[in-house]
Amino acid sequence: MRESLEFAVVYALTKLLGWPPRRLARRMGAAIGLLAFLLLPRLRRVGQRNLELAFPEKTAADRDDILRGLYRKLGWQLAEFCQMPGYQPETTRSFLRYEGLAHYLAARERKHGVLILTGHLGAWELSSFYHSLMGYPMSMVIRRLDNPRVDRLVNGIRCLHGNQVVHKDDFARGLLTAMRNGETVGILMDTNMTPPQGVFVDFFGRQACTASGLARVALKTGAEVLPGFLLWEEAEQKYVLHFGEPLKLIQSGDHEADVVANTALFTETIEETIQRYPDQWLWVHRRWKTRPEGDAPVY
Repeated sequence: MRESLEFAVVYALTKLLGWPPRRLARRMGAAIGLLAFLLLPRLRRVGQRNLELAFPEKTAADRDDILRGLYRKLGWQLAEFCQMPGYQPETTRSFLRYEGLAHYLAARERKHGVLILTGHLGAWELSSFYHSLMGYPMSMVIRRLDNPRVDRLVNGIRCLHGNQVVHKDDFARGLLTAMRNGETVGILMDTNMTPPQGVFVDFFGRQACTASGLARVALKTGAEVLPGFLLWEEAEQKYVLHFGEPLKLIQSGDHEADVVANTALFTETIEETIQRYPDQWLWVHRRWKTRPEGDAPVY
């Protein structure tokens, strides 16, 4: 019963926000975001705590502005997701573009596979969809949703233009196969983990347990690792899919040390992008939940 009710709500929402013109849908999404900000105090407190940890120099008012901006952009992303089934390459030119696509194309041509380093930053759901819409389908490492009917609905939209889903419970095998085939896989590696899958690296000046799988696969396969983030550019009123230059892997010969060092490099790359776009990262996630032995809880 609960599963059916959840599916009905999600399905109705996709139709509600997918039906009107995009501009109106985004306004409706922003209103939903504001309601979530006001009506979900636990998540709001997590966001406030994370911002205190990351930006102790900012005023409470500044941190509140960042958090409100995040909720507005999450609402926009919700609207974009519901609108995505109707998008075509020619209809997205007014609000989507690439920057650094040549970096991606050059990495793909090397035939070792491409790992897109990304996170819950900007419009991450729209990112891989747009890339596939423009003729570059890829795989995404995704956690299965608890409701299988909702999971199928959401993945059906994600994969409309050739994208594929690699579930986290088949993470290692799926990535190794994709790299051997010279494919592209996007990995969101900015969530809290637990050992042994996670290793502790610095994130905003505090140790954060971070997924090491991307570093392990890159070191094993020689795949190219490219930063890729779809960010809202206020001055342009557009989303821009930024691809950076391939990251140079650290290879000292000590495998486990290299795994930690490269995981730290990837995390630093994500942090640098968050610093430039602070109201576009998912501050409501308990990123520092797992602590090194002996550390006091953060939340």
